Amino acid sequence: MQDEIKKVTVIGGGIAGIQAALDLAEMEIYVDLIEKNPCIGGHMAQLDKTFPTNDCSICILSPKLSDCYRHPRITIHTLSELKNVTRVNGNFNLTIQKKARFVKEKDCINCGNCVEKCPVKVEDAFDMQLRMRKAIYLYYLQGIPSVMAIDRDKCLFLNKGICKICEKICPKNAIDFEQKDIEMELNSDAIIVATGFDQFDPSHMTRYGYKTHRNVITGLEYERLLSTSGPTLGHVQRPSDKQPPKDIAFIQCVGSRDVKNNPYCSSVCCMYSTKQAILSHEHDNETKSYIYYIDLRGGGRGFQRYFQRAQEEYGVQYIKGAISEITTDEQENPILHYEDLSTFELKSQRVDLVVLATTMIPSNGLVELTRVLNIGLDRHDFVETDVHNSLKTGIPGIFTCGCCHGPRDIPTSVTEASGAAAMAAEFIRGG
Repeated sequence: MQDEIKKVTVIGGGIAGIQAALDLAEMEIYVDLIEKNPCIGGHMAQLDKTFPTNDCSICILSPKLSDCYRHPRITIHTLSELKNVTRVNGNFNLTIQKKARFVKEKDCINCGNCVEKCPVKVEDAFDMQLRMRKAIYLYYLQGIPSVMAIDRDKCLFLNKGICKICEKICPKNAIDFEQKDIEMELNSDAIIVATGFDQFDPSHMTRYGYKTHRNVITGLEYERLLSTSGPTLGHVQRPSDKQPPKDIAFIQCVGSRDVKNNPYCSSVCCMYSTKQAILSHEHDNETKSYIYYIDLRGGGRGFQRYFQRAQEEYGVQYIKGAISEITTDEQENPILHYEDLSTFELKSQRVDLVVLATTMIPSNGLVELTRVLNIGLDRHDFVETDVHNSLKTGIPGIFTCGCCHGPRDIPTSVTEASGAAAMAAEFIRGG
């Protein structure tokens, strides 16, 4: 007699959710992977390189995407969100809302004909609004599933009843405007929450001039400029005049370690700014980078050596300084006004580009998700976990990993994902 089939639902299709799903599947446990975007991959897919090795991010992620998509024990539900959970006899009954893609996943071959002919241009959220995409689009180049989706808010036919060019030219008849949002019922023995993080919006912090000065951008926006699959194909350009910046200032702790915004440390900012400074020099060895910090925090293996390499091999200058204001000159060059915390002098510096190291914040929708799951939030609105085990929530059978319960880097998220998968397996098998 065969053992009863065991199932786990993983909520979130970023690197943590993917790793948890793969580990569970290899333990012969079936997995439903829930992702709200059209493709899995999360924020790691937006990164150019990973610290401290500077390995290609998508080169690490892409094999995991393929393995996840092809694994016979993993079912991926994209454009999907959890709406309700009940518990019966120890099992979880989940109601999932799957939004219409308006494209038949089994028929689309990602030929791109529809994208080429679509007349509507939309700001691309994956590329941080730094370029335009079409109303029918692939979420990102290496996205899994490699299937188009139609933006229901921007499509001319769905909003005005005109166009349908994509349907007319699709060689596989994969466009389906009759698709509707549907609700699915899933049964699960355990749940892993891996919903990741969002980026803090510093627009209201007027001293930095974000959204006011064109040459002040965030770290994730700069990451897309560095990426060869990004809006500038890896050519770093100033937003104002498309010229390569020669002097770049990286400002730390924007929105973090700040009682008016987020009092916690975001844990990765010092490292990713250092990485971006190194990559800027590799793109153009005439580039000079200045990192303005309060305290340098790098506690991982090889992190201190990474700071040292940045200074010795790439000429990165670390300035212990507090920024009071950023203004601009006639050429839209940012001018930093700051207090040098080493000498307590007031100084200023003109640069070509400013990159703000904004903090990680809880992902949009996490508050509602925790309400549905009946699990708690901590004082910073991340998932609240057991004081003795950071992967356990207050509900037996519901586990968590990655940035949904606090800022952490990719290796830590992956390690936690494997730990959460092991705990979920142990729980449903009566360990």
